Amino acid sequence: MNQTIAADSHFTPHYAPVNGINLYYEIYGAGEPLILIHGGFGTTAMFGDNLPALAQGRQVIAVELQGHGHTADIDRPLRYEFMGDDIAALIKHLGLEHADVMGFSLGGGTALQCAIRHPEVVRKLVLVSTVFARSGWLPEHREGMAAMGAETAEFMKQTPLYALYTAVAPRPEDWTTLNIKMGNLLSQEYDWSAAIPSLKMPTMLVLGDADGIYTHHAAAFYELLGGGQKDPGWDGSAMSIARLAILPGLTHYNINVAPALAATVIPFLDAPMPTGE
Repeated sequence: MNQTIAADSHFTPHYAPVNGINLYYEIYGAGEPLILIHGGFGTTAMFGDNLPALAQGRQVIAVELQGHGHTADIDRPLRYEFMGDDIAALIKHLGLEHADVMGFSLGGGTALQCAIRHPEVVRKLVLVSTVFARSGWLPEHREGMAAMGAETAEFMKQTPLYALYTAVAPRPEDWTTLNIKMGNLLSQEYDWSAAIPSLKMPTMLVLGDADGIYTHHAAAFYELLGGGQKDPGWDGSAMSIARLAILPGLTHYNINVAPALAATVIPFLDAPMPTGE
């Protein structure tokens, strides 16, 4: 049985010294632990009412990644692999045998790398608006990612993301550096398809039908996980442990706060682990 940690009776900031970084996190609820990871330029607030909804039946540990929110940047490039290592180190720092891990966009890539590199600490995996290869993003998204840098930092100051950042960042002047590092990360080509079939934990893919991801890429992702390969039978005994949910009327800009997200994910998290897991 997995160990859990006490939730805050009153809000208290927590920092975990892992891999040379002081990783910020918040704790909500009680039960099976769920590590919740925000998207690019976001904070724990990025999930809106989905966070308390998720915490009604489990212990949510909401994290802020390197250079995001309360977590100060360090002299290290932003890489999915490094941030995935940070999440695995946090789980171990908390004394947990394993945890469910759920990430959105940038957080989804981080969660995926955590599962690939440290499968022993991930019980269930939820990937929201996440690709296994950069080519899975629509052209407009790839172009926007490649253009990110010092020049776009000024434009980004007009967005709600900048207001969220400056409200909590230990060094608000690092905003431009964050934009540069994000541009360097998101402009790199990658393809993790070879590693996907090796994932043995139950995994759910969630995206909007108007997300920034090709729907055929999501279907290919699902198939790499073992889904959609054969008829499950009348009793469902041959069903894959992977799940795919395409939520109608949602985009990359609102799926993280849409009530349908928690409503879709909770039954997957609540379901018993497959026999023998």
